[in-house]
Amino acid sequence: MAKQKKTSKQTYNNIKSTHPVLCPDGKYRWVYDVPMLKNPSILMEVYWVLGISFGIVWLFVLLMGGCENHFRPAALWDITRGFLILMAVFFVLGWVAYFFVSWYYGWKYSILFIMDEQEVVHKQLPGTEGKARAIGKLTALAGAGGGKIGMAGMGVLIANRTSMSSSYSSVRRIIACRRRHLIKVRERFSRNMVFVADEDFDFVYKYLCDHCPNARKS
Repeated sequence: MAKQKKTSKQTYNNIKSTHPVLCPDGKYRWVYDVPMLKNPSILMEVYWVLGISFGIVWLFVLLMGGCENHFRPAALWDITRGFLILMAVFFVLGWVAYFFVSWYYGWKYSILFIMDEQEVVHKQLPGTEGKARAIGKLTALAGAGGGKIGMAGMGVLIANRTSMSSSYSSVRRIIACRRRHLIKVRERFSRNMVFVADEDFDFVYKYLCDHCPNARKS
């Protein structure tokens, strides 16, 4: 069960509790440290985004190449094989990069969650924002230097975005992943992740379900 105790106005913006605490402003706050190697949920989200991007580009190239080669199976397979090899390379590089990032973060990703009647916010703790910006700038520079516009763009986003909010009225789906201590909150163009300890999982999941009238629950 979530702790219902009140905290002072001087301290509620610096909550260190790993359990949801109701603050004087009517918002629940808690901190969660994601063990990045044991719980690779963040990496899986990155792979999902990359997979969608690869799929769109593959489909476009397949249609263009198919039109030029009259949709011959051999030509289509050559295009598909090239994309599969490229995806395999990105998969391996992704794990290597994720391992480096995990080490840089001290093997854990610390997040502050803020939940009220209108929205849930996922926010990096002040001590990790600088690291995220540094990683983002390195990614952007590497992408620009290698002529990879997508990689450069991703680096810029990482460097400048340290929080994500989900408005309940826009949430379309809520997915419970209890084994990973994760509740996925999906909007049309946004995929938020809410991590919570086992003993508070039911409370947070029910709270989100009760406040998201348009969402499918699973």
